[in-house]
Amino acid sequence: MNLQFYLEKLKVSEEYKKFMKENPSAYLCSGFFSIDKVGKDNKQHFDFCVPQSATISRPPNPDKTINKKSLVNSPNKSSSDSEGKSKIISFQLEENCKMIPIENFGEKKFEKISEEIDFDFSEVEKMIEEKMVEEKINNKLQKILLSLQKLDGKNFLVGTVFISGLGMIKVKVDLEKMEVIDFEKKSFFDVMKVVKKK
Repeated sequence: MNLQFYLEKLKVSEEYKKFMKENPSAYLCSGFFSIDKVGKDNKQHFDFCVPQSATISRPPNPDKTINKKSLVNSPNKSSSDSEGKSKIISFQLEENCKMIPIENFGEKKFEKISEEIDFDFSEVEKMIEEKMVEEKINNKLQKILLSLQKLDGKNFLVGTVFISGLGMIKVKVDLEKMEVIDFEKKSFFDVMKVVKKK
């Protein structure tokens, strides 16, 4: 499956059409993808930035806790906390393109990602597997978490790959060159050691 397939699915949804009509200045700034090789926890999220000068229409959110993402207007946040910050809205395709406001923790300006961007997820998976063979890692892929980001004008996939034996691999893929530029194997216990030190 490629990225454009999911983008097209988003663009035909009523949620997206209504959102863009009300927020024409909004732009794609990031994406999140979960590829579950063992179970069925596959996810595709597209995040849009609404510049701070624009207003935004928010959907009702009765349960307040969706996918561990905090709402922009949560009860314990004052309105002044969010002043001067762009709003970030996430569309969750696995939930019928449900629109969820998420927290913007800083003043960082999100770079615009072209909606013409495309890549094949199976090709990315193949690149990771080839790198595993090269690094003599014999574990099996279990889940791949990928974040689509634009940094300094370049598009990247930054990911965490969970493998058998409580292992994980940190990866970074340059989407222009379609190559893995960062690859580091870690174990669950390495992560636990870092947490304990903190």
